[in-house]
Amino acid sequence: MKKIIVVGGGAAGMMAAITAAENGCEVVLFEKNDRLGKKLFITGKGRCNLTNAGDADRFFQSVTTNSKFMYSSFYTFDNQMTIDFFEKLGLKTKVERGDRVFPVSDHSSDVIGVLKTKLNRNQEIIVELQTEVQKLIIEDQVVKGVQIKTAHGKKDVYGDAVVITTGGISYPLTGSTGDGYRFAESAGHTIKELLPSLVPFELKDEFCKELMGLSLKNVELVIKCGKKCLFEEQGELLFTHFGISGPLVIKASAYLHKYLDKDLSMYIDLKPAMTEEMLDDRILRDFSKYANKDFHNSLGDLLPVKLIDVVIKRSGIDPYKKVNSITKEERKNLVTVLKQFTLSFRGLRGFEEAIITKGGVNVKEVVPSTMQSKLVDHLYFAGEVLDVDALTGGFNLQIAWSTGWAAGKAAAEKIQES
Repeated sequence: MKKIIVVGGGAAGMMAAITAAENGCEVVLFEKNDRLGKKLFITGKGRCNLTNAGDADRFFQSVTTNSKFMYSSFYTFDNQMTIDFFEKLGLKTKVERGDRVFPVSDHSSDVIGVLKTKLNRNQEIIVELQTEVQKLIIEDQVVKGVQIKTAHGKKDVYGDAVVITTGGISYPLTGSTGDGYRFAESAGHTIKELLPSLVPFELKDEFCKELMGLSLKNVELVIKCGKKCLFEEQGELLFTHFGISGPLVIKASAYLHKYLDKDLSMYIDLKPAMTEEMLDDRILRDFSKYANKDFHNSLGDLLPVKLIDVVIKRSGIDPYKKVNSITKEERKNLVTVLKQFTLSFRGLRGFEEAIITKGGVNVKEVVPSTMQSKLVDHLYFAGEVLDVDALTGGFNLQIAWSTGWAAGKAAAEKIQES
């Protein structure tokens, strides 16, 4: 029986191994951690947002890098097939806000559990944990196998095809340390610049420490480069000791990489549901209510307590000025502060906090329908190791399932034909 070697036991690797075995091949899955799916375990805050139930247009709009590369593999194994795949394994799923798909149990361990059961029940699959692959064995532009390191030393393992599914370099504590990029380069592949993505922002603003822990819901984040608007969307964000995080910020980070060396301007609209005129009317009503109070005691109905002092400083209004003596011009300044609460961007946080890695194996050197290398025969790539990434919401895991399925199936079919 023909043998396929899969390097990396994450989402793409487990899918590739299962698919290759179901297409008539023996599979050896190497994972350097002591368990499979270590990064999968922490996705979706431990709940595992395993895909998105939206339509194909939604998927491709959410793939921010090389979406066209995904056409073939997605349409061959799409999100509905992913849901059906897990349901058949016994995992019940549910759809939540934003069409995000989760296990009914809300436990990522259940997703990993059904995959492990599937792997273990197939006698053609051997899983080797705590086994580090060190290099590819390539002869005459054909991959012959891999060299592994175990407690007993190094040895060469030969197979008929190798699928690289080692992930990126985000969350390195999960074992994502960039091994796949090194393997790809040894095979002659180009690695596109690696950058942290879906990651919090660092700000220059000192007030972040004062606001640390403050969560703002239903606000709008606007980011511009000159006159070009890079991001404008409503949602939730969180102030941290270094800057801002939260769903809105994480999503916005996916759009900034081309502009990190340029001057970016950004602000929060704290009251996006109101026009400036509506907000001014609201402030007037509050001022009427607190007419005889000091200004700093008049904003409690409008803003979270933590935010009041920072807004007052930015408004330029004396905090002890009586509300009934605040001028129209001062009120206008207050409206501007609330509608354009400016932030001073320093940069993105690092790979330790990034959900995914942007960059990776150049997809121009990979066949999109099969995930096979165009440079080395019988070598395949799948998952985050490729230069393909998407927004949050289950889209990145769908990339892993689709490319893993394509690679496993194509590798099995090709080596059995040869």
